[in-house]
Amino acid sequence: MSSELTRMTAVEAVKRLRTREISPLDLVEASARRIAEVEPAVNALPTLCLDRARDHAKRIMQGSACEASSEAGWLAGLPVSIKDLTDVAGVRTTYGSPIFADHVPAKSNPLVERIERKGGIVVAKSNTPEFGAGGSTFNEVFGRTRNPWNTSLTCGGSTGGGAVSLATGEVWLAHGSDHGGSLRRPGTYCSVVGLRPSPGRVTRGTSNNLWSPQSVQGPMARTVPDLALFLDTMAGFCPHDAMTFDAPAVSFSAAVANPTAPRRIAWAADLGGICELDREIREVTSKMVRRFEEIGCVVEEVSPDFGPVDEVFMVLRSQQFVVDRELQIQQHRDKFKPDIIWNTELGLKQTTSRLAWAERERAALFRRMAVFFQTYDLLVTPSAPTGAFDVNLRAPATINGKKLDNYMGGSTLNSAITVTGSPAIAVPCGFDQYGRPVGLQLVGKPRGEAALLQAASLYENLVGLHKLLPIDPKPGTVPPSVP
Repeated sequence: MSSELTRMTAVEAVKRLRTREISPLDLVEASARRIAEVEPAVNALPTLCLDRARDHAKRIMQGSACEASSEAGWLAGLPVSIKDLTDVAGVRTTYGSPIFADHVPAKSNPLVERIERKGGIVVAKSNTPEFGAGGSTFNEVFGRTRNPWNTSLTCGGSTGGGAVSLATGEVWLAHGSDHGGSLRRPGTYCSVVGLRPSPGRVTRGTSNNLWSPQSVQGPMARTVPDLALFLDTMAGFCPHDAMTFDAPAVSFSAAVANPTAPRRIAWAADLGGICELDREIREVTSKMVRRFEEIGCVVEEVSPDFGPVDEVFMVLRSQQFVVDRELQIQQHRDKFKPDIIWNTELGLKQTTSRLAWAERERAALFRRMAVFFQTYDLLVTPSAPTGAFDVNLRAPATINGKKLDNYMGGSTLNSAITVTGSPAIAVPCGFDQYGRPVGLQLVGKPRGEAALLQAASLYENLVGLHKLLPIDPKPGTVPPSVP
């Protein structure tokens, strides 16, 4: 029974919860058993809150926590994981930092409050790099999270624990966040789906960067319909976040249930030549994007003009690091990893003129994208430039044989899309010769999540890789680097 439950999709589990074929407690206990089975191999969910989850399950079963049962995104008692950057009341929340190793918040983040009000049961906190900075999930508090497809490899970052918790069947849905690819890259490396929503679609609640569109909160799941369900749970206006806006009148789940295919797709493997790709990634993704033609889509090889987007992203990212980390580094410099110090000090050295330049360039890119989307319904790229790399590395050493300048050097495919303000989803599309998952990044029009999810769902059904999940963790070796 436990195995049957963990293999269910979130949509199916919620359907059975609603009809009372199964109970929230059944799912909490199934989750607890699966966590005990796989955690020693992957280290995805280092902090559990099972007694708290059982109490919440009992309240839902008694009908005392069901006020949102008629709303879109009602989860009816489904267990979820929450990224360890986001506060859950009464549960150890470390942000992956030794500074907060023993931190237990008294109040939950507004997004967690929303998820719990909508019937999501928090069973665990998922592992993340220190303060979410990095493309490989490790920190000094909990150590490294491993990829279940090959435990010698990274699961990506920074929502690595969330992606692994899904791929292994520990939970049905995972919460995460995304600045430079933190929902998309782990989704790719673990062969699950991760969505970076439009800024304002989902509340960030307690962020100090409330006026920046760079970092967002969002959902991760094993299937696109599951992802749409969790986005319905999360979406909507929040009085704690000035950028948020109302949820759509037609739910994302309803949109996915009646999908319309995009007519014209732009394929931009390297974003017009501005980023490196390993050869096999280019070959696999260039072939697999053509599957869209099977549902009547026209696929053309063309890219928007991204301009100096790498520089723009780093200027804006570094400014956000100053807002978030300047005061903490002044007090605890010896407890920060070098990448965070470097990124923050880069921001402190920037002039106001440099910041103004970046804002002008971001606005110009947004305008160019608006014109581009008058012709194309969807922009598609690879969702990662390399396969998953050695779990002991903070970033791949090279891409296509070229050495990276810094820890964000391999993130252009994702970070360039961040700057545009468009929603983007990572969907599995295959495997490389070493069995490492490969994915596509689908990019939609601003606030166009419904159409984006429809396209992703149609593609998912064409390829069928979601049927392989969940998996048991597999040991393996690190493939040789591409020369």
